[in-house]
Amino acid sequence: MATNPKKKTGVPLDWAAGHGPVTGALSATTGAYAVAAVGAATHMPPAWALAAATAGAIGHTAAGLRQRLAGRTLGARASSWLLAGGWTTWACATTPLSWTALGSLATLGVGMAAAARAVGLYEEARENVAMEEAAAQIARDLSAERRSIAVEWADRIQRVCGVSLHVLAVEMWPTGTGFSIDAELPTGGTTYDRIARESARLAADARLPHGCTATASPGVDQGRVLIDVTTVNVLAEDLGYPEEYGPLSVHTGFPWGVRTDGRPVNVFLREQCALAAGPTGSGKTNWVHTVIASMARATDVLPWVIDLNAGSAGLPWVRPALTGNEEGRAVRPGIDWLASTPEEAHLMLDAAIAIAKRRKVAYQQLMADANTDLLPVSPNLPQIILIIDEGAEILASSDREMRRLAEKILEVIRISRAMALRTVLTALGATGSVLGNLMIRREAKVRVALTGGEKEGMDLAKLFPGAPGLRVEQAPYKGSGFFGTPESSPGLFKAWRIKPAQIRDIVLATSDRHPRLDEISAKAAGPDYARRWDHNRTAWITDTHDTGHDMSPPASATSPGGAAAGGLALSALRDTTAPAGVSEEDRLAAEFRRQIDATFPTAECKEAEPPSMPISNAGGLNLSALGGEQDTAARTAALAVLQAAGPAGTGASAIARVLAEEFGTNRQTISGWLQEWADDGTALRIGAGTKTRYVHHTHTPEA
Repeated sequence: MATNPKKKTGVPLDWAAGHGPVTGALSATTGAYAVAAVGAATHMPPAWALAAATAGAIGHTAAGLRQRLAGRTLGARASSWLLAGGWTTWACATTPLSWTALGSLATLGVGMAAAARAVGLYEEARENVAMEEAAAQIARDLSAERRSIAVEWADRIQRVCGVSLHVLAVEMWPTGTGFSIDAELPTGGTTYDRIARESARLAADARLPHGCTATASPGVDQGRVLIDVTTVNVLAEDLGYPEEYGPLSVHTGFPWGVRTDGRPVNVFLREQCALAAGPTGSGKTNWVHTVIASMARATDVLPWVIDLNAGSAGLPWVRPALTGNEEGRAVRPGIDWLASTPEEAHLMLDAAIAIAKRRKVAYQQLMADANTDLLPVSPNLPQIILIIDEGAEILASSDREMRRLAEKILEVIRISRAMALRTVLTALGATGSVLGNLMIRREAKVRVALTGGEKEGMDLAKLFPGAPGLRVEQAPYKGSGFFGTPESSPGLFKAWRIKPAQIRDIVLATSDRHPRLDEISAKAAGPDYARRWDHNRTAWITDTHDTGHDMSPPASATSPGGAAAGGLALSALRDTTAPAGVSEEDRLAAEFRRQIDATFPTAECKEAEPPSMPISNAGGLNLSALGGEQDTAARTAALAVLQAAGPAGTGASAIARVLAEEFGTNRQTISGWLQEWADDGTALRIGAGTKTRYVHHTHTPEA
């Protein structure tokens, strides 16, 4: 049988390894014998061996001193060198081949091995003792720091709050941004909220930096209190959204930001709804994107988004799927449905209600098999979460169309908890009118306040009842605020900053992970759900021809049947210039009439077929056939004139002069429309009194 020439045999030896007690003694004795044998044969002067041994003893002693070895270790090593040198000198002078010489050398080797073993064990024990002493010293120093903190804060709480505490423990946060105090309350019925109410005074007394707080929360029982003290302001800096896009689940929670101690805030929405309040400029839209990001990463959640402000909250999550990608592979949107108009929102809410009712009946056996009264959510049976931007305003609106949407939103919340349909509502403020609905307050146990330092309309006591000591001034930075869940008391948090490029990366990275709606629910949702991504319902998303003007889909962009409706083509107003001697109002009026005549067959035309009904006033625009739609047409025309006015803007009187001939609309009516558009963000109001003018939002610097 042939053998492998490269195969190594024998005992493996590590020639780079250091000597142990046995191998060291063996090396020393064999070396001494070899030197003695050569010296005796060559008549070497015996004193040379003793001189070499003395030099070795001195060198090893010096090296041991640098290593701070014990005295007995240094003595053992020096003795070994001198004894080996003395034996070699004697053997060279006589003969190393006698039994006396061999026996004494063997005895010397055994003694050297024993001594090396003994000093080795002593050095190990000495090193362990030194490490234990160092650890004890660190513990003493840390304990001293903790005792100092305990004494300082016990005295401070006694002075500020009038409560005598017995501090049980002080835990330093791993992030180095603060610490927690676990203390026992005094007897006599003292509760933690006596300390919580004085959060601002405690922070001021401790001279904490801006953005740092001292908040009290319940301890392990009602006689204990936890006091979290932040010493480093972590709210001022932007925190980028984590670049790890691993899978999430509704059962394991969604991360929606970080606490001041660096811990992520995990939210569990299997049975809970969420409510977030944040004024303009507080970072609310960015936070909504982080919410959608967490659900896009989930394997058992389908996010549906309603945003009546041109669908802006959901557009970045849809466009990568509709506009393609560099790899050329099919990409699914990061959200499962987007509604940007009241009509599409009605379709979505009707589908959600139908799904909830159908699941109640169809999955009875599944819940019985799982022995639960909650629908078992899984990738094959996903949960639906409706994210409704400014949904609280919809619930509080007096508009008839908004009231119809509000009724359906409340029905979804009311009937679908067990059937895995939950909502995330946002609001522009935390006021009584917004938070007045009892069902919203009862079901939305997850509460978020993005303050950004804004005091108007941010009543934290209404959003977080029973949580004293929360003040808007504690979170003056964009993206910062307060977060409360059933699992954690309300406290400061910072939202991650997520940018469009990262949103696109998340959509591409999670495309294959999104679940699909179960067959039973899909059938209940009907064709409105199945055709949600049809071109005639999504063309407004990818239409970039009118980038200089408002890209919001018209109110009639979709119908219950999913067909796209017609509208006014006003893009030609972009590049028109007024001829010399013609006023701005006359130019706008002329261009507006031309566009209407080009869109509707209202002008005289010899080639056109005669209408089936006689048209009066054939020389102008006859809108009598529109009936009740005339006000809507006038409102649309007024908005078109406002948009055509450009960055300079215009006023109610100028618009009234343009529309007077066609619609007969007076200045008071148009003034009311302009005020509504200013309130909902469609237009920006500039100036006051007789100098008031309005600019369409597409011409503002933020657009």
